[in-house]
Amino acid sequence: MPRPLSIFSFIALAYAQPSEPLRLVGTVPMPQVEGRIDHMSIDVKGQRLFVAALGNDTIEVIDVKNHKQVHTISGLREPQGIAYLPTTNRLNVANGADGSLRVFDGSSFQLLHTIPYRDDADNVRYDSREDRFYVGYGSGALGVTDKDGNKIADIKLDAHPESFQLETTGSRIFVNLPKSQKIAVIDRSTRAILATWTTGGPQSNYPMALDEANHRLFVVCRIPARLVVLDTLTGKVVQTVSAVGDCDDVFYDSARKRIYAIGGEGAISVFQQQDADHYREIAKIPTVKGARTGFFSPDLGRLFVAARRAGGHPAEIRIYEVQ
Repeated sequence: MPRPLSIFSFIALAYAQPSEPLRLVGTVPMPQVEGRIDHMSIDVKGQRLFVAALGNDTIEVIDVKNHKQVHTISGLREPQGIAYLPTTNRLNVANGADGSLRVFDGSSFQLLHTIPYRDDADNVRYDSREDRFYVGYGSGALGVTDKDGNKIADIKLDAHPESFQLETTGSRIFVNLPKSQKIAVIDRSTRAILATWTTGGPQSNYPMALDEANHRLFVVCRIPARLVVLDTLTGKVVQTVSAVGDCDDVFYDSARKRIYAIGGEGAISVFQQQDADHYREIAKIPTVKGARTGFFSPDLGRLFVAARRAGGHPAEIRIYEVQ
């Protein structure tokens, strides 16, 4: 049976309107989880959500069909980025404290490989074209490994990489470098930096999403809180729109032409793409302060948002149905 909603969730539901683009359909408490919660990945076929509980040094495994926590992988060192690969049933976890990329079996959760990356291993992405993984780490690099955990190469950067996105029809990688106030564009075939772009003024560019069909890159900055839309053909800023504060995850919903920005200010900014050059915020869905990471699954039509422990209320995963 699905778990009943918490009192905080009932309050959120009370304020929700039928026309809102996201509907809260459940919560999954994680009573043993303390501290900050970072990024996530999903096993669509098995309907399992993998949550990096950074402050708890664990990965939490959530059954999103039955709305319950089913397993904990412990002994990690500030897990940050996660990438699940369904073809091999393996889970790749980047650890910030020791800089390792750890590979786990997706059924037994046995540790299979540990790849050292010195320090601050962060976001992880899978490249389906070349069957390899990229991990951002250290003071400025993307590490490249094969699916079996063997190091292939390093791509040097001039600052620590935050969110990055890979083209599926092209060979470029777009990388947020907030400390050097720019976006790096990398050719992953030659591993060369092709260009660097700016956000036109806003700073602290952490999360990023990509609309490859319309050649648009979405970057959410924190100072000030803005959604910046860039043309991936020219690198020029197309539009800048006010957004939720303290955003750490943003997702593009290609089916509905929407953008979901999750902010620690305590809300989800939902933007509608009117056309490739015009965007407007159509809703700001209230969450809780500090809830700034999540995961959007287009296959399941769900947006998952992590809320850390606050006072006597336990950490939880909020499940939103896309309307």
